[in-house]
Amino acid sequence: MFETHHSLPWNAVTLQPGPLKKRAELNRAYMLSLKSTNLLQNHYGEAGLWNPPQQPTDCHRGWESPTCQLRGHFLGHWLSAAARLVASTGDTEIKGKADFIVAELARCQQEMEGEWIGSIPEKYLDWIARGKRVWAPHYTLHKTLMGLYDMYEIGQNEQALDILIHWADWFHRWTGQFSREQMDDILDVETGGMLEVWANLYGVTNRQEHLDLIRRYDRSRLFDRLLAGEDVLTYMHANTTIPEVHGAARAWEVTGEQRWRDIVEAYWRLAVTDRGYFCTGGQTSDEVWCPPHQLGGQLGPENQEHCTVYNLMRLANYLFRWTGDVVYADYYERNFYNGILAQQNAQTGMVAYYLPLETGGTKVWGTPTNDFWCCHGTLVQAQASHTRDIYFTNDEGLVVSQYIPSRLQWHHDGSEVIVTLESKAHNVYALKAPREQPRQTSHPEYTLSVNCEQPTEYTLTLRLPWWLADEPMITINGERQRVPHTPSSYYHIRRTWHNDKLTILLPKALQIVPLPGASDMMAFMDGPIVLAGLCDDAPMLYGSKNHPETLLAPCHERQYAAWQPDSYETRNQPHTTRFLPLCDIRDERYTVYFPIAEQP
Repeated sequence: MFETHHSLPWNAVTLQPGPLKKRAELNRAYMLSLKSTNLLQNHYGEAGLWNPPQQPTDCHRGWESPTCQLRGHFLGHWLSAAARLVASTGDTEIKGKADFIVAELARCQQEMEGEWIGSIPEKYLDWIARGKRVWAPHYTLHKTLMGLYDMYEIGQNEQALDILIHWADWFHRWTGQFSREQMDDILDVETGGMLEVWANLYGVTNRQEHLDLIRRYDRSRLFDRLLAGEDVLTYMHANTTIPEVHGAARAWEVTGEQRWRDIVEAYWRLAVTDRGYFCTGGQTSDEVWCPPHQLGGQLGPENQEHCTVYNLMRLANYLFRWTGDVVYADYYERNFYNGILAQQNAQTGMVAYYLPLETGGTKVWGTPTNDFWCCHGTLVQAQASHTRDIYFTNDEGLVVSQYIPSRLQWHHDGSEVIVTLESKAHNVYALKAPREQPRQTSHPEYTLSVNCEQPTEYTLTLRLPWWLADEPMITINGERQRVPHTPSSYYHIRRTWHNDKLTILLPKALQIVPLPGASDMMAFMDGPIVLAGLCDDAPMLYGSKNHPETLLAPCHERQYAAWQPDSYETRNQPHTTRFLPLCDIRDERYTVYFPIAEQP
């Protein structure tokens, strides 16, 4: 039986020192490196407050170029990411920059007669109403709307809400002139998360005009077919629809109307449960949904757009909070390591728009100021949100959903509770039978320290992940607990907590994962992490599909006094290939899927 989970305040959780915190710091440094004038350049341009510099290098280019119809989209992402950093870390430097940008947007709004604050002209929306071709104006405008809402709701900037409300007046008046059929035609051109913005705003104001906007931006031509059970996604542009379903999710939360929730659940079944996914968790090729369970012909240079990864993880968050079902946390984890981390360069902080899964693929990294793809935007948001999905609360107590080194400050029944989660690798060699070669399993070891201001009773719930290879080893103050080997489940501990220490060892082992629709092609995973071979071909491997240790063996296991458990090499093969975590690969050519010839 599942139950509702609740997110904790943004400032309740901080990252512990380690690789993930370094990635977040890279992201912060990138955000600060961008000049406020350049972030605002397209809003200034619409308001008549900016003259383009003489040197092209002095302004943002790519999708932020003043000649691009998507210009200005990135600023909204930047504001959303800044709001998260301010709320979670109290970062005064980011806050000062973000508050200045909001104030400048207010100045632009006044220059444009008090309502419109877009980085593109209003006529772009009139063009789509007339059926004239234009590149996704609603998508672009949504980003600024989203950034303003997040600066208010998360970043505590009241001015952002005032700007948003006045801009909503323009949209209410503009949409009021269209019939339902005309509005449906308009919504057929990518709308991004417009519905979610109006639902968010209605949740704040409870005003009729904002409820009207929810109704008007109801994407019924998509939603009604979803509810009817039709496959409306195959070969459809993926990231057009995910933000629209975010809107349905938020509409359910603020209106309580069951239809909205039914839409979300139907979408998840169609997009994920009944479609299957690559070993990484992605489901797309060249930005469109792959056919259900037929991914064999879909490997290429343009798999797994970063935006789809981030947005499906956001959708998983909605469903996890509503249900507490562990499958959503498992899905989140798979995509976190093999999408969010795999598509950020751990050295430069830049994003890979796609994650190639073709043989001998390479990641193509964006540049700081000359690209500004849509995925630049979801990059800065994703890398500013790492603390959001680690811990949740429910009616019984605290839930540990993701095993990410972090510190939680939580108040429960009048007592302050400090929870610290730390991790290290712990390798174990096991003999499965007499005279058998030792098989290495890596047990990620976590230390969970629980310190309560005064003794406090509640249930601590630990997620037992889908990749669990053997019985977990959990101790409380040195006392071993009896924990069943039940992957993709929860382990509940009800007790009075005070100053306690848990040690959590979660056995994982190599596993082989077939490609849906091409069972002769296999990928290797080490727990939740996809391994990639450093090669530009896909040589036949010989061994047992049921015993991946006959194919790969650890290499470079120790460095000084530390285990290095994530590096492997082929064993007993004609040629030696080294395998590394896909999330650690930067510029090397790599292959994820290999043919395997069975040998007993």
